[in-house]
Amino acid sequence: MDVRPNQTIYINNLNEKIKKEELKKSLYAIFSQFGQILDIVALKTLKMRGQAFVIFKEIASASNALRTMQGFPFYDKPMRIAYAKTDSDVVAKMKGTFKERPKKVKPPKPAAPAEDKKDKKKKTTNAENSNPNAQSEQPPNQILFLTNLPEETNEMMLSMLFNQFPGFKEVRLVPNRHDIAFVEFATELQSNAAKEALQGFKITPSHAMKITFAKK
Repeated sequence: MDVRPNQTIYINNLNEKIKKEELKKSLYAIFSQFGQILDIVALKTLKMRGQAFVIFKEIASASNALRTMQGFPFYDKPMRIAYAKTDSDVVAKMKGTFKERPKKVKPPKPAAPAEDKKDKKKKTTNAENSNPNAQSEQPPNQILFLTNLPEETNEMMLSMLFNQFPGFKEVRLVPNRHDIAFVEFATELQSNAAKEALQGFKITPSHAMKITFAKK
C-alpha cells in the first residue's frame, strides 16, 4: 500500500544504543540541509526503539531527504526511510510529549553563548580595524577550521555532515574545547567545496557554523 508524500518522514533501523537526545541532534544535523525542520520525534519505549519521525515544513524537503538519505549509514546502520502514514495521532501525541523536555533543559544555556557572541564580535571588529584582511589571510588548504559549534557537537555528527563531500578524510576535535574542530580533505579543492556548501550551516537553530581554512 502506497503512502502519499507528506512532510513527515518515518525512519527505522536506527541504532538503538544511541541516547535519545544525541540521536535527535544527529538527525537534525544531517536532515536540516534539506529544509526547515519543525520537529524531530524519537521515543525510547520498547515498541518505538530504533525509530524516529522527522517533520519538515515543506513536502518537497521531505521528498528530497527521503530520496537522498535512503540507506545512508547512520551510526553504522543503513537508514530505512518512508513517508509517515499521514500525521497520525501517534505523531501528534509524541510531539506533545517531546516538546515538554527541551523547555526544562534549554533555558540556562542561551545566556552563555549570547555573551560569547558579543565578545567574539568585539574581537573580530577590533581585529578587522587593525588588519582588514585578518579573516581572509589563510591560503586555501585541505584542512578546514570550524568555529561556533554547539556544546553537544561530537565527531560522529560532524563526520556525517562532511562525509557527503568527495575527498573527506577525518574530523579532529580539540580536547576541552567543544566549540571548534578541524576537518581534513584529500585536496584543497575538495575542502573548499565543502567550505562553500556548509558555511553558516546551522547545527542547532542558534549555532551557525563558521568555516575557515586552518593555519598551516
